[in-house]
Amino acid sequence: MNREELNGEFNRKENNAPKQLKPLRKLKKIDNTPKPSEPEYHGLHEAPQIDIPIAGEKPVHHEEKPQQVYHGLHEKGTKGDLVESGDYYDDEDFERSGKKSKKDIIVKTTAILLSIAAIITLFLNMPILWYKKKGQPDQRVSIIKYFKLWQPLVELEGELEKPVTDLNIDTDVVNDDFTDGLDLPQLVEGQYTVLFLGFDEDQELTDVIWICQFDIAAAKLHILQVPRDCAVPNYTSNPTTKINSVYYEGYDQSVSKIQRVVNCIQENFGTYIDAYITTACFDIVDIVDLIGGIPIHLDNEIIYEADKIIPKGDVKLTGEQAEWFVRFRHEWLQGDIGRVQNQRRFMAAAMQKLLSIVKDEGKMKLYSYLNTIYKNKWIATNMSVDDLSKLADFGSTLTTDNVSVNMVPGEDAMYYAADGVEYSIYSIHKRATIDMLNESFRPYQRPLLYSESNIIEYVDEYDYQYDLYDDTGMTFEELETATEPLRDPEKKPWWKEDE
Repeated sequence: MNREELNGEFNRKENNAPKQLKPLRKLKKIDNTPKPSEPEYHGLHEAPQIDIPIAGEKPVHHEEKPQQVYHGLHEKGTKGDLVESGDYYDDEDFERSGKKSKKDIIVKTTAILLSIAAIITLFLNMPILWYKKKGQPDQRVSIIKYFKLWQPLVELEGELEKPVTDLNIDTDVVNDDFTDGLDLPQLVEGQYTVLFLGFDEDQELTDVIWICQFDIAAAKLHILQVPRDCAVPNYTSNPTTKINSVYYEGYDQSVSKIQRVVNCIQENFGTYIDAYITTACFDIVDIVDLIGGIPIHLDNEIIYEADKIIPKGDVKLTGEQAEWFVRFRHEWLQGDIGRVQNQRRFMAAAMQKLLSIVKDEGKMKLYSYLNTIYKNKWIATNMSVDDLSKLADFGSTLTTDNVSVNMVPGEDAMYYAADGVEYSIYSIHKRATIDMLNESFRPYQRPLLYSESNIIEYVDEYDYQYDLYDDTGMTFEELETATEPLRDPEKKPWWKEDE
């Protein structure tokens, strides 16, 4: 007989049994002592489950669940209460539970913020914008890349053309594995050369011309000062033949004004220009005031005009005083050369000021100054925001003994123009200039040959009157203790003639 037949038989006997009245039960005292667990009740009409072992079938053992205590939905458990895990809560458990809840919120919030940041970063790096630049194919770039390539001030002067001549790269130094570690748009790997021009009030004559070559691989900066009176007759229609007139009156009208000056520099001095910065004398006022003035020591007072005087001693040049200082030339014995030499002292003092900004206020402060200069358009440049930031960052790591300044060798001369007028010019000493360029300004190029320079001398090298300016190299460290140029006692202002 199987299990179903046994259960059926059991139910028939139970239903056929005669019903008897049961006597009333007497009340009993409740016994609170724990009792063994009773069989689970399944309802009034539910037959009890009877497990009868069947041959060949393994018996089933049911584990008894421990009795649990319910505290209600809003009832707070206390120390000693039983929970599902079988453990007991204590005060420390609740405290840890609260801390864990706060920690979970922080973790979840952080995860959400990181996810948002990742999405934004992904979006900013997606190539969704078209970048167009003269002389280069259009390309799709990301928003971040577009900002780095952005040249907000290039429209003021225009873009530069790449040289079509051989750059004479020294392949023994600049081989396939050579890199300077700074990602800049360079013509020659290892260096980055910037032409700095300072205009007069009319923004026609470039009275300040500096070639700033950043030797990135060697962590140095070389500056070449080009006197504004340098004679370059093949590049300007001005009868004076002076280089400061090339920008506005250059022969080649087919290129931009800034390109005329760049071509003149490259073809005479063999130094190839990567970028330019131009500014007017009145913009220097705003830039110097922006950075809080420039400390400098003056051996004697400088009288730019009767009511424009800079006192002697330790002073902090304001913007106006800085303009007077770099333009002053009247009393120097050597005229414009004296002004060029005095401008070196200004450069050294400005360098010290920039280094102090980085040291005392941090690089971010320096970058904020650059941003203000960009925003107010106090300069014109073809450098992008990213290029200028990288160059400023590199410059902030330089020391004064790693920054040197030279002046184009030459001497004063008189030039008689075709109109019969006599002009005072600066005749370049070609051979001395080429030697200086090869020594300091062509570290990654082959030496410049005499025949490769377009320099024209007005004084034959066998008739030089002096070679006083053939070796004028100094470091900024040496300039910190340099004295002012010699003054001409005959050029004192009239109210000081009796002193």
